[in-house]
Amino acid sequence: MSDAHLTARSLETLLGSWRGAAPSYQSLADRVRLLVLDGRIPIGTRLPAERELAARLELSRTTVTAAYRQLRDAGFVDSVRGSGSVTRLPGPALALPAAGSEGMLDFTKAALPAAASLPAAARAAAEELPHFLPDSGYDPVGLPHLREAIAERYRERGLPTDPEQVLVTVGAQQAIALIARAFLTRGDRALVEMPTYPHATEALRLSGARLVPVTVTPPEDGPHVIGAEDDGWDADAIEQTIRRANPALAYVIPDFHNPTGASMSPATRERLLAAAAAHGTIVVGDETTAELDIDRPGSLLPLPAYAERSAGAAPVILIGSASKSLWGGLRIGWIRADRPLVQRMIAAKPATDLGTPMLEQLVVARMLPQTAGILEERRVQLREGRENVRRLVAQTFPEWTVPSLHGGLAAWIGIGAPVSSALALAARNHGLLIAAGPRFGLDGAFERFLRIPITYSTEETERAFVALARAWATAATEPAPYFEAGALPNVV
Repeated sequence: MSDAHLTARSLETLLGSWRGAAPSYQSLADRVRLLVLDGRIPIGTRLPAERELAARLELSRTTVTAAYRQLRDAGFVDSVRGSGSVTRLPGPALALPAAGSEGMLDFTKAALPAAASLPAAARAAAEELPHFLPDSGYDPVGLPHLREAIAERYRERGLPTDPEQVLVTVGAQQAIALIARAFLTRGDRALVEMPTYPHATEALRLSGARLVPVTVTPPEDGPHVIGAEDDGWDADAIEQTIRRANPALAYVIPDFHNPTGASMSPATRERLLAAAAAHGTIVVGDETTAELDIDRPGSLLPLPAYAERSAGAAPVILIGSASKSLWGGLRIGWIRADRPLVQRMIAAKPATDLGTPMLEQLVVARMLPQTAGILEERRVQLREGRENVRRLVAQTFPEWTVPSLHGGLAAWIGIGAPVSSALALAARNHGLLIAAGPRFGLDGAFERFLRIPITYSTEETERAFVALARAWATAATEPAPYFEAGALPNVV
């Protein structure tokens, strides 16, 4: 059980515009239930005392008591002596059809199926493995030839890199957590984009960081020029935030931003790095989607290449991953940074793991030289997925807006009403798991957006839109009914 305690003020912020046509106790219970299911109130969190919440929301205590009672009856809250009301999931949760089975379509994950060349690479890696068996198998920094292959890929992209600047990790998520552990102390500020990749903000918060947001807006549909000022980032706001908050670290996704799909222009990259250099801020560039280009006009270099053009040289740490371009089951990520920073992270790494899986490293080392062909394969898949989503939005929800999307894994759809969480919850009752817009924000923001992956087949995407259409009919007007079980979107 978590030791987290949610104050009445914090819960009020998360609730947002929760009052509806239903009785107040019903609307309040539905909204808390939705927040639990969407992961914004973690399991094991102690809710505010009834009297405290009633005063904060200007409700009678009887109303709050009735809401908590309904949550208990539905299995979303336990009353624990000495601990008050603690959130949980209903007991029959394991009875829910598995995500990806015929009974439940999982759109919480924006991920592609395995690259076509993976089986052959896996067989070759298995034959290569006996060469490494005489060693202990504990590999804290990464196989030398894999680090060289990663460095070579950066060199091909225009960023000089040697293997000593590369640290291999167990996926990109471990890379983010490792960076946070190595360079943040409790109370430090960390600049983050809003919306952003939610597992990154979770890792930064676990390190004790205080998050300072800057807004990213989805690019408008139509031709998008990389050098345009309207790239989605407000460079003035970035500079002001860094100057006022003096963050120790800035986490950004400069290419095919998750979830908006925006790409940071060269001018914005230079201004970000100049501001960071002036205030001693480490810039972390998440490049896990950087090479998933469909038809972006022009070309962009990796983020550190722009440091030389800015006033000063901010320390830049890049995060890469095999999971987005090759396959999610390959839990291999990496960090690219200057040697002193890499050494600092190597020193911090044993606290979380003693080595990266050997066989998976061998597979990735064999596949990286095939990157050009694999990316062309991905380009075809993503273009088809993008066009499917555009077509189905136009047919099913003509009032929704689809932003310009030249790459990445998902579309950040404007749904026109602040009902994303209700829509996602209702969709579960029609066989679809999908992450609501607020999953990518802080404190309940982005209720007018829904992230829809472009990584699924035509048949799966059409099934998803049928479910969304059925859910949309009730999401804005009625509370979604309770169902037998819940499933949290653990991976997005």
